[in-house]
Amino acid sequence: MPRQILADNNIHPAIKKTIADNHADIVTEVQEAITKHKVVVVGMAQNPAPKRARKRLNSLGVEHAYLEYGSYFKLWRRRNALKMWTGWPSFPMIFINGTLIGGSSDLRALVEADQLDKLL
Repeated sequence: MPRQILADNNIHPAIKKTIADNHADIVTEVQEAITKHKVVVVGMAQNPAPKRARKRLNSLGVEHAYLEYGSYFKLWRRRNALKMWTGWPSFPMIFINGTLIGGSSDLRALVEADQLDKLL
């Protein structure tokens, strides 16, 4: 099922640039990291889930890039641009070979199902 996104023809032309430019720099930064690294973890400070994901990757010897954006109290508007771009509601966001695989529990499930190596 494709995720729902407001159709372009339902957005008034006067605000399209505002929408397109809204924290586009953070999205671009993550996109660039995804093209440069096989595994990218996007997280935030004070959140234990990104730490768990990185710890699991480290224990498996999987090199990864880590991008951290704010904390529960900072940069939430900027992080919201990433949530809108991906459709993923929480952090971390883990990308393997450019594909969003989900978060920490999704990574754990892939490891437990012996599927991570296939993605790498």
